[in-house]
Amino acid sequence: MTLENRALACFLGFAIGDALGATVEFMTEREIAATHGVHKNIVGGGWLKLKPGAITDDTQMSLVLARSLVKIQGFDVHDIANGFAGWLRSGPLDVGNTCRRGIRRYMTHGSVEGPLSEGDGGNGAVMRVAPVALATVNQPEKGEGWAVTQGRITHHHPRSDAACVWFVRLLRHALATSDKAPLKTLAEQWVALDPAFRFANYTGQSSAYVVDTMRTVLWGFFETESFEDCLIRVVNRGGDADTTGALVGALAGAFYGMQALPKRWVKGLQRDVREEIYAITPQLLALGV
Repeated sequence: MTLENRALACFLGFAIGDALGATVEFMTEREIAATHGVHKNIVGGGWLKLKPGAITDDTQMSLVLARSLVKIQGFDVHDIANGFAGWLRSGPLDVGNTCRRGIRRYMTHGSVEGPLSEGDGGNGAVMRVAPVALATVNQPEKGEGWAVTQGRITHHHPRSDAACVWFVRLLRHALATSDKAPLKTLAEQWVALDPAFRFANYTGQSSAYVVDTMRTVLWGFFETESFEDCLIRVVNRGGDADTTGALVGALAGAFYGMQALPKRWVKGLQRDVREEIYAITPQLLALGV
């Protein structure tokens, strides 16, 4: 597989996971089973009453970040924050409270980093970081710095920072290997530094707390052997399923490549979103050459 193949699968997989998971966001496993059996099709609905194939704030904010990287031909935190502000003004259906607060702080005060806060431990920073990994695939130190800086526009918390750094590392390695062993070693190095992120046999909540989110994502990726099984397993855990689905979709897409993405899911994505991802992904890769 080429890097281009894997990168496109990464970004498309992200959007697919978002669209698939949004249907069952905030539901419990039991509620999902009672309503859907096994949820495995992009059908819209959910608490946001989405049209089939529609995306949520996860993909919308990721595309804002991707557009800035391509426009600037690099990283400008103020341009990214301006993009987020424009997105918020557009009246999106779904905005996390911490993201809203951080963007409004920027709009009011021009600050691109809020104070360290225990309340900033959500998944809103890591959920949008995939374009950074694609744009810096051969520049790891730059990518990790960008990941944290873009995250702190809305989230300033050590575990949010760590999730941004380690997820970019995992994506970068997934884009380059067909062997899960080095990826698992990398994930275990993260756990060794902060055992709260332990993901083996994880059966806990799939919430928006960044620790719960990343444990669910890593559990789903390492416990399955295909892109489709991985996404189905994760989104059927419910909770913050659009974000866990998006993140594991990015990781699994990078690892398994385009041929592993079910055609019904790719075709089921909102057309303009799918077309933009096809167009912008090679432009992101070109930044890291």
